[in-house]
Order: sequence, then C-alpha cells, then structure tokens
Amino acid sequence: MPRRPLHVTGAAETPLRAALRALRTELAIPDDFPSAVLAEAEAAAKTPRLPAHDATDLPFFTVDPPASTDLDQAMHLARRADGGYRVHYAIADVAAFVTPGGALDAEAHRRVLTLYFPDGRIPLHPAVLSEGAASLLPGDPRPALLWRIDLDAEGRRVATDVRRAMVRSRAKLDYEEVQRQIDTGTAEEPVALLRDIGRLRETLEAERGGISLNVPEQEIVAHGRSYSLAYRAPLPADGWNAQISLLTGMAAADLMTAAGTGILRTLPTAPDGAVARLRRSARALGVDWPHHVSYADVVRATDPTNPRHAAFLQECTTLLRGAGYTVFTDGLVPTPAVHAAVADEYTHCTAPLRRLVDRYAGELCVAAVAGDEPPEWVRAALPTLPDEMAMGTRRANTVERESVDIVEAALLGERVGEVFDAYVIDVKERDPAVGTVHLDDPAVVARVAGGDRPLPLGEWLRVRLTAADPGTAKVLFAPA
Repeated sequence: MPRRPLHVTGAAETPLRAALRALRTELAIPDDFPSAVLAEAEAAAKTPRLPAHDATDLPFFTVDPPASTDLDQAMHLARRADGGYRVHYAIADVAAFVTPGGALDAEAHRRVLTLYFPDGRIPLHPAVLSEGAASLLPGDPRPALLWRIDLDAEGRRVATDVRRAMVRSRAKLDYEEVQRQIDTGTAEEPVALLRDIGRLRETLEAERGGISLNVPEQEIVAHGRSYSLAYRAPLPADGWNAQISLLTGMAAADLMTAAGTGILRTLPTAPDGAVARLRRSARALGVDWPHHVSYADVVRATDPTNPRHAAFLQECTTLLRGAGYTVFTDGLVPTPAVHAAVADEYTHCTAPLRRLVDRYAGELCVAAVAGDEPPEWVRAALPTLPDEMAMGTRRANTVERESVDIVEAALLGERVGEVFDAYVIDVKERDPAVGTVHLDDPAVVARVAGGDRPLPLGEWLRVRLTAADPGTAKVLFAPA
C-alpha cells in the first residue's frame, strides 16, 4: 500500500515532536544499530564484493527528493536505431555488502523495512551503507545490479537482461528539477526521454487496466506551538519515474516465473463491497464517478492539487489492502499470480536499501538470466520471507496510521470546541452514528461519534472538535 507521505518542518522541539518520539518508544521501534552490526557494516563498506563487468562509461542519473541520500536506483535512457528505447536501470547491490547469516543480515531481517516517521526515518541498513558505500550517489563507482530493458516504439518490452556491474552516477536530480528541465526543453536526451518512455508506459498501463496512485505529500509546518498544513501534489515526473520502477518489477516477475523459482508481489481484486464504499466516499467528496466508468479511469481523472481529490486518492489506498508476497519453487507458479493494481505479474526488486525482499528478488533474477540455480542462502530464506515482510508491513502501517493521528491532533490542538464544515465519507455498518468525516479546511480526515442519530453518508455535516492532543488524544469530532 502506498505510504501517506507526511513530514514535519519548523521548530526543533514541539509537542508534536515529543509525541512522535514517544510513539517510537511505545512501538519498540529499533533506533541505534548494535555495535556488532555497525562494525560489520564499516568493514563491508571498505571491502565490498565487486563485479567484473564495468559499466561506468554510462552517464547514469538519479531522481529522488532533494534531501534523499539512500539512493537505490539510477538510470540511463537512450533511443535505439529501430525507433524503440533502451532503459539501463542500476539497482544498489546490497548483497555485495551483506554476508548471509552475519550480524548485518540478521539485523536486516529484524527490521525488514525502512520506517518513515513525519520527522525522520529508521533505516533498514546502517548509514555507512545506505547513505554511503552502497548508495548510488554521484561521483564514485558503485556495485549494482544493472538491468538493460529494450522497448519497442510503443514502449512494450522486447528484451531483458540483468547482471552485476560497476556503475557511476553523474547527477543527482530531484523531481522539480527534472520537470523544469523537461518543460523548458533544456533537458539532455537521457533525461528528456523519461517523459517519452513514462507516457508510453502510462498508456500501456491504462490499456491493461492498471493504476498508479500518486497520493499527495502533506507537510505540517510548526509556527511556535501552532501548525499549518500544506500539500505537495505529485508532478508528472514523479509518475514517469515510477513507471521505470514498475517496468523493472514486471520484467523481474517474468524472469522468475520463466525460471520456476521466485517471489511475487500479489494483490487480489478488490471485493465489490470495498468498491461500493469507495463510491460513497467519492460522492461525499464531490468526485464525479459515473456508474459506467471504472475505478482506474476515475483515479486518472482526479486532480491531486484539489484537496478533496487528494483525500479521495488517500481513500483509494483501501482497495490495495490484501497485498502480500507469494513464493514459488520448482516451476509451481501460483494461479492467479497477478497484482491487481499493476494488472500483471510483478515483484519488488528496485529498493533493496529500504526493503528486505528486494535483495532476494534481485539475486533470483541475476541467476535466472545466467541460467544458474539461485544461491542456497536465497532458497533457504524464501519460505519465511512472506511472513517476515507481512510483519514488517504491519509495523510500517501502524507507524503511518499513528503518525497521521498525531500530526492531525497537533494541527487541531488549539481548536477544540470549534465547529467545522465537513463531509461524511464513511459510516460504520454496526453503529451508523459513528463514522469518518473529511474537513474542507484544514484537509483532515478523522473520526466522528457522539450523535444520537445515523450519520448522513455522502452529505455535508457541521461537526464540533471534541478532542485533539498529539500527546494523549486522537482527533475526534461530534455532530454539532
């Protein structure tokens, strides 16, 4: 499920930051790495297992948020003589640094995922690797899994290769800079082609019935002891960049299914009840959804700069519940094995610095292309990986959910007793006097309870804020 991007800027010490610190303690989130893990990481950073193939002549670039230093992916895009395209996509080779069965490996299995809080992150790997020796930062050569994916003129995949290689990124770009260069016509061809390839892949995604959710980022800014909320709507460049990752994940799934051993990211089709609930939310938020129009087409028509549409996009993530990882061996590929949102077979393989499973998927793909059996340490870990990833995902979802509650409580903390205009976007079936409302200003989604009559689903409602304290109480409204 896509994260709801939230981050905090402003004063260094506020009740909000104190509440987020307390949340880390309450959830027993690991912070510092054990000394044995740090020592192993320091040694690995100095002596990684380097590949023989040299691809440092390709001028790779990365596209990430400006402050990011844990860079998993770098790309180089080019035209082919037949009118198609060639995508070179370098993925950080974490296995070049992590010894199976060592302290660093065991700690990664304990953490599973990088955890994102509004005021910082808890990394999967020590910074000496994730923000240093293993990160595809510009300048120095780095070991990577180098994907080469050839596309035809319509953006369809015609050939795939992946091998270990040394690469060197030349430029660290952010989304705004990429968008500006492309819009003004100043982008060099490898960057400019991101738009061309991204649009072609978006067209193919629509044809197969897939959908990408570009949920806006929320920023809460501290002003002394008060706060304001702002949205950053995703740029087209965000989506084009995501299409390169999706392309690689689909290519990886094909390699693994052909080889007969792998781990897929799967998602069942959303049940009718979930879609009906989302339709009610759309009606409440003023999002036009005619009965003959598909969910995917409605999402593509939304405007993420519109706060109500932004809230609807966040509600859309509920249809992605039930995603998991499916392992197969000995050619016994599961049926179905499709990710419903991608509308194809797909796996996670492009973020090994931040997600445990990607290191294993990468190894399986390298072995498949080489015609080799997967390494024994990979085969041994496969049976337990889905449960490990499920545990890590539950923890990440808890962090996200509790963080949103804390942030919204901080935003509204000094406004208890005030009355707001809201729309009822959900009602509990067993207790129709309890539900969820979306405020127009500020753009907050929160629980409403305490009335003596059923809530008017899909309609406007005046509500009074009865509780909001980032340290002790979640946001709660009551009908006014």
